[in-house]
This record gives sequence, structure tokens and C-alpha cells, in this order.
Amino acid sequence: MNFKNMKTSNPAMTKMAQQTMSLGPVDEFIVDDTQRMTVNGTINKTGILLMIVMAVGAWSWNTILTNPSLGYGLAITGVIGALIASLVVSFKPHTAPIGAPIVAALEGLFVGAISAVFETRFPGLVIQALGLTVAVMFSMLFAYRTGLIKVTETFKKTMVFAIMGIGLFYVVSFVLSFFGAAPSYFEIGNNSLFNIGLNLVIVGVAALSLVLDFDFIERAAEQNTPKYMEWYGAFGLMVTLVWLYIELLRLLARFQND
Repeated sequence: MNFKNMKTSNPAMTKMAQQTMSLGPVDEFIVDDTQRMTVNGTINKTGILLMIVMAVGAWSWNTILTNPSLGYGLAITGVIGALIASLVVSFKPHTAPIGAPIVAALEGLFVGAISAVFETRFPGLVIQALGLTVAVMFSMLFAYRTGLIKVTETFKKTMVFAIMGIGLFYVVSFVLSFFGAAPSYFEIGNNSLFNIGLNLVIVGVAALSLVLDFDFIERAAEQNTPKYMEWYGAFGLMVTLVWLYIELLRLLARFQND
């Protein structure tokens, strides 16, 4: 099976598909539709993963409202756990049927915690961010399906480097936070022009990453890919949507008044 021209993205640690997948000759997977990856199957599994994120996120949200002191711990557990689990799935796609739901649950911890913090400070902000995330997703899907945005090799390479740069920024910022030197970008509601501009750039990259995910899923489904790759495609799309939601939440907060 040839994945030479197929790339996908992960905001935590971007991978090219040819670096993470070694699936063997296509003859090994000459099977019927119940055993190969399909677009519909990937959509269904994406829905399952997002429901896990929302269910665990709701639990995390309620837990924090009851006991605010747990907020930081849940958020850190979710971030670090999701990063580790994501790396395992990225390097070993055959683990996605088990690994992807684990990532979804861990991301739910973080999403619920951070959402509760923002909602407490800016009531109504979470529903706005959710609505914008859905709107952006369908806008990007429309742009992809109509050819308004073409997934060329140049586009893929540019996106890969952009996401890697943002991922490095996140990692360095996380490390610096332990020394009290985290960039002001992560301060809730910090509305300096620099932070707003950087936030807009990251939101733009996250939105365009959805196009890469759509392209990856469609191309993989066309190449007689084994069934477990539905979970892998759903994993990539879920991670991008969560990333986009968090950045939109942060961006909206910059325009709020305490």
C-alpha cells in the first residue's frame, strides 16, 4: 500500500503518514467492505470519540465546579496523558481502536477543566466557542469538497511546518510555566495586539488542518486500507477539532470585558 503522498496533522506532534504507517503490500488487505476503511465508518467513529470527549468533559466540568482546587490537576493530567497516548497512536496506527478512545477521554478531562474556568469568568463563552468550532468545520469541509482549498504538496508541507512550530511553542511554554515564565499568550483574557494576532494565526492553522484531515481520510479510504484506520482517521480529526475549540475559546476571551 502506498501512502507516499498522504499526510495528516496532529497539533501536539505533527506526523507525515509515511513516517507513521507501514501497512505492507495491498494484497494483504484484499477484503470486503466490512474489513476495509470507509469514509462513513470514519465519520461514525469520529462521532463516538467526540461523544467520549463531551461525556468526560461534562464530568470534569461538574467536578471542578464542585471542587475548584482540582481544576489544575485535571487539566494537567488530561494534557500530559493525551499527549503520551497520541504519540503512541501516531507511531502505531494499529493501536487506534483502543488508543483513540483513551485519547478522547484524556482530552475530555482537559476540555472540561479549561471550559469550566473560561465559563466561570466569561458566562456564555463556551457555547459561542462550540458554535464557532462547528461552523468552521463545515466551512472547511465545504471549501475542501468544492476545491476552494486544494491540498497540494506545497500546502501540505507548509502546514506541517506551521503545526510543528506551534507544537514547539506549546511545549516550550509548558516547560517555562513551571518556572513562572510562561508567555502572556496563555493568560486568560490577555488582549494585547500581539496575542490577538498570534491567536488568529493559530486558529487559522487549526482550521486549515481540518482540510488535511479530510484529505487524509478520503485518500486512505480509496486505497483499500484496513478497518482499524477508521479509528486512526477519526483520532486525527478529533484532535484537530479539540485544538480548534480551545484556541477559539481563548480568542473569544480576549474580546470580553471582566
